[in-house]
Amino acid sequence: MRSNKTYPQRSFDANSLGSSVMLMSRQEEGCWEEWASCRCCSRRCACISAAVVLGLAVIAAAVASAIVLGIPPRPPVNRYCTTAQNRSGFLCDDRVTCIPASDLCNGVKNCPSGADENPQMCADLPNNLPGNLIFRCGNPQFWIFIDKKCNYINDCGDCSDEIGAYADCPPCGPGWWSCVPVVFMYCACVPRCLCRDGQQHCSNWSDEYSCANKSCQ
Repeated sequence: MRSNKTYPQRSFDANSLGSSVMLMSRQEEGCWEEWASCRCCSRRCACISAAVVLGLAVIAAAVASAIVLGIPPRPPVNRYCTTAQNRSGFLCDDRVTCIPASDLCNGVKNCPSGADENPQMCADLPNNLPGNLIFRCGNPQFWIFIDKKCNYINDCGDCSDEIGAYADCPPCGPGWWSCVPVVFMYCACVPRCLCRDGQQHCSNWSDEYSCANKSCQ
């Protein structure tokens, strides 16, 4: 005799099935968005990398061009000025202070910024000095600062800074007596304060017989 067994039947829940389907759809959608985002990020990274590479290539090309063609030198700073004594001077960085040429590279900072003691300029004298600040003596091996020319003193040692067309100095000033000096330090004039002091300073003794004494300033 066949026995009739009754098996429990699982009821079919449409709402549950729908929720499962929706959950799967959302998961698939999330995976798709994640994949798309990753793909987009990869493209963005690739674009940024390409831009960086391009920038480096441009910089490298500019450096190579500068090396091959040479970097244009910086234009020299205009240092020309006229001192209170109407001599060529050195214009400081403040573009106001004008110092005598002989105040350059003397170990004392005469410019507010110390530009007159610039190590690069002072390392090779007179080659690094502006040309208007030096005077070449008759012997090319010697030179003096321009404000030492025509000061009645034999700074060159051969009087080339005081006598001749090359020096082009004016006649002796009021405090000086014109003659041919016998003293090495003078070239064409002697100080009037040396006149009539009982010692010969001019070759013709005019400093003792013709020159009127004047106190030295």
